[in-house]
Amino acid sequence: MDLDKQIELEHLLFSQRKCRVCGEVKNLIDGFYKTRKDKGAVPSAYSYECKSCTVKRVKSKKINSDWAYPDW
Repeated sequence: MDLDKQIELEHLLFSQRKCRVCGEVKNLIDGFYKTRKDKGAVPSAYSYECKSCTVKRVKSKKINSDWAYPDW
């Protein structure tokens, strides 16, 4: 198994991606979640939605906390 062929320095340090939701250009490692853990450090293993947009989306779809079990 040759790691030099799988991981290049530019894959980890210099890759940037534009978020599809907010349109900001962010660092691939710091700004995006990894969606495919088995792919390694290739850019295609990271999502196209930045971390802050992902958090906003998940919070907006949070289940109503006022819900309670019915009294039977």
